[in-house]
Amino acid sequence: MPKLWTETIDAHRAAVRDAAMDAMAALVAKHGLVAVTMSQIAEQAGIGRATLYKYFKDAQAVLTAWHERQITTHLDQLTRAVVPAAPAIVRLEAVLSTYARLQHHSARHHGGELAALLHRSEHVDHGQQRLRGFVQDLIAEAVRDGDLRDDVAADELANYCLHALTAAGTAPRPEAVQRLVTVTLAGCAPVPGNSPLS
Repeated sequence: MPKLWTETIDAHRAAVRDAAMDAMAALVAKHGLVAVTMSQIAEQAGIGRATLYKYFKDAQAVLTAWHERQITTHLDQLTRAVVPAAPAIVRLEAVLSTYARLQHHSARHHGGELAALLHRSEHVDHGQQRLRGFVQDLIAEAVRDGDLRDDVAADELANYCLHALTAAGTAPRPEAVQRLVTVTLAGCAPVPGNSPLS
C-alpha cells in the first residue's frame, strides 16, 4: 500500500476517533453521563453508528479514550510550560501554576459525576505516575540548587504539592489559584536550621 494512502487512512481514523470523543464530551456536558448513547454520539459526531462501533465497543470506551486524550494533552501542556534554560525553581513554579490552572478549569468544565467516574479509572494511574515523576525531578534539582528545603524527601514534596493544588478546583477565581501556588511553594522553601534528610 502506498505511504500516502496509509497516512490518509491513519488521518481518517484519527479524525473519526477525535470526532467521537469530542461528541461524547459535548453530550456529557449537556445531558449528563447516564443519558449518553452510542446513537447520540454518532449523530453528534456526524458519523454512522456502524462506523462508530468499528472504533469503540460502547459509550464507556469513548469516554475512557476521551479522558486518556485529556491526560496526554495536560501532560504536554505541563512539559511546554517549562523553559529548559531556566533555574529548576522557576521551572517548578511554571509547572505547578499550569497544573493548578488545569485543576481549576477541569473542575469548572468536567466536575461532579464525570470527574468522580474518570478518576476511579485504571488508565489514570500511568498519567499520575508520569506527573509525579516530572514534579519530583524538578524538586530534586531545586533542592540541589538550594532553593527548596532539603529535610523532606523529593517524592514527599511532590505529593504535597500535587495534593495541595487539587484545591485549585474549588478556587473561586483565577487569582486565588495563583495564590494557592504561592502558598504551596512557600511550604517547600528552605527552613533555616533544619538538618538535611539523612
